[in-house]
Amino acid sequence: MLIQQNVDGSNFFNRSWAEFRVGFGDPSGNYWLGNELLSELTATGRYKLKFDLQSRNTSNWYYAEYSTFRVLTEADNYTLQVAGYSGNTGKDAFGSRWHDGMMFSTYDRDNDRASLFHCAEWAGGGFWYNECSTCNMNGASGYDFYWQGLPGGRNLQSSRMWLQCK
Repeated sequence: MLIQQNVDGSNFFNRSWAEFRVGFGDPSGNYWLGNELLSELTATGRYKLKFDLQSRNTSNWYYAEYSTFRVLTEADNYTLQVAGYSGNTGKDAFGSRWHDGMMFSTYDRDNDRASLFHCAEWAGGGFWYNECSTCNMNGASGYDFYWQGLPGGRNLQSSRMWLQCK
């Protein structure tokens, strides 16, 4: 099941908390499933998470999988629980100490740990920010749409996030 798709690194994901809650876009283009449904689906622990990532520099595709993936409820600000990385991305840029345990942030709801600025406002898209991030699937192209450590350079051309049955 598709959770997210960023086909062009545009500013499409610069959305409010309410929009990320219910989801937006179209699965054939830029898309976010919705945090409420994501929380409901992952509550049972039956799913793992997979990223498909296309490098902006080489056009090559890479993948990252996480055997544990859960998004808590809105009362918990959709806190992320993720672990068990495998893949060929060169680095675990999502489940590592940077994103696991983080609350979701949007430009109108600052839940990150950065004390000097607001990461979602700065990066232009909602995500599970820490003191910003080592990856950002919902940022705009260039600096804010990336996966740190990706072979050939961190900038992304496109990305997809999938729920897969364990």
